[in-house]
Parts: sequence; structure tokens; C-alpha cells
Amino acid sequence: MVTRFTAACLQLNSKRNIQDNIAEITTLLDDAVGAGADFITLPECTGLMEPNAEALREKAPAEEDHLVLALIREKMADTGRWALIGSLAVKLPDGKIVNRSYLISPDGGITATYDKIHMFDVALGDGQYYRESETYEPGTEAVIADVPWGRVGLTICYDLRFAYLYRTLSQNGADFLTIPAAFTKMSGEAHWHVSQRARAIETGCYVIAAAQCGTHAENRQTFGHSLIVDPWGAVLADGGDAPGVITATIDPARVADARSKIPALNHDRDYRLSGGHLDTA
Repeated sequence: MVTRFTAACLQLNSKRNIQDNIAEITTLLDDAVGAGADFITLPECTGLMEPNAEALREKAPAEEDHLVLALIREKMADTGRWALIGSLAVKLPDGKIVNRSYLISPDGGITATYDKIHMFDVALGDGQYYRESETYEPGTEAVIADVPWGRVGLTICYDLRFAYLYRTLSQNGADFLTIPAAFTKMSGEAHWHVSQRARAIETGCYVIAAAQCGTHAENRQTFGHSLIVDPWGAVLADGGDAPGVITATIDPARVADARSKIPALNHDRDYRLSGGHLDTA
């Protein structure tokens, strides 16, 4: 029988240089281990929050040189825990940059990686413009990986707005969804909680969403409120608006229970679009 486990979200206020974030990451990892976490998740942009695209291209290290990746792999090997690094900016051999999640096993190995598929290219008003596609190479593969308690689907931040991705993950075996983020304060206040709960309800999955919080370089503001949501849509833990750690008990049996009550994942039907234009080319 699959046992319950404790999930943790680390809520960070990442700075624009990798070295400046090491101390906070280390402290909160220790706090999560001390709280009994079996599965420790960190937010998007764990390594650095650099709003200047040119500076980010200069600062992003190759995977083998990334200090934060090395730190967390070592910590997991020392403590025997699982970790999900929400994302790191990583430079590929061809010079392109990806926004990449890492699933780290208790021996410090890299079990799976996921490159963010959906790029945050938006204009929020009040002079707030974001063009991730100018900096990052988007991913092309959805990822599910095995952990001791079931299967986890990996996603990042803006992916949250594309419900079909989560339906695909859950219909292919995901029990838990990770949605690490650096959500803007403006959009977070309007959409964060309801969207995270919706993804859990639609899929019958647990949602584990570690987040950035507070004010970062060049006055960029992120919403915080890391969340752990159960398959019925109930919020089990909320990180508020300051750095710290939240935990919740995850019972994999509740996934099957929620899906047995409302088996919507099995009720897809073919349909046509009438009165519009559907171009699938």
C-alpha cells in the first residue's frame, strides 16, 4: 500500500546573482528537512531572478557548473530526501537558455528534467511587459516521473494557464502536479489561488506549487502564496507573502477517491466546432 508522505514548498525571494541566494536556499532546505519533509519543492527562478535579458544570458551557467544544482543535489544525498527544483536558468552547449525543472532523488541523482513549454509573453499594463521568448528556448516535451508515492507531472508557472497540459499529464498517470512559479503580484492577486485549485479539481491530482515572493531587482514584485492543494480543491497550506517553508501531508489514496467520485478524466468525447473556424494545420 502506498504510504502518506510530507511535501514542502520553499518560498524564496531570489536576488539577481546566484551567490546571493545560496544562504537563503540552504537555510530553508534545512528548515524543510527539520519539519520532516519527504519531498521538498522550490520555486521557479530558484537560482536567480534577473529581469534584464542580456544580463541573464551572461549569468546563466551550464548545467555542470550550476552552484544551486550542485548544492541541492548534495543536500538530498546527505538527507535522503526528494527535491523538485522549480527552475534554473541553464545555458545549453549551443548558447541558448532554457528554464528547467530538476527532479532530484535521495542519492543526489537527476531523475528527470522539464523545460518550460509556455513562454510568458504578456503586457499587464502600467508599463509591465514580459517577453520570455526573447530569452528562453521553449520546451517541447511534457514530463511525468516516478517517485516512491506515485507519479509526478512537472510544469512551470505560466503553464498553469493551459489546462490541456494538466489533463494530458493526469490522463497519463500523474497523481501529483508541481507548478513552481514566479507569479507577478498583479496576476497573482487575481488568478493564483483559483487557477491552482482549478487544476487540482479538473485532474483529481494534488497540486504542489512553490513560489517566489516579495520585491526583486528592478522592482519586480512576485505574489508568493506557495500552495499545496488536495485533489478535491482544498488548500492544505498557504505560504503567505514572506519567505519560509510550508508543509502538508499527502495521502495518495485521496487521488483515486476524488477520481472515483467524479471520473471526468474518462469522459472525453469527440466533437465538432460549429459557427467558428477551427484550423488544426
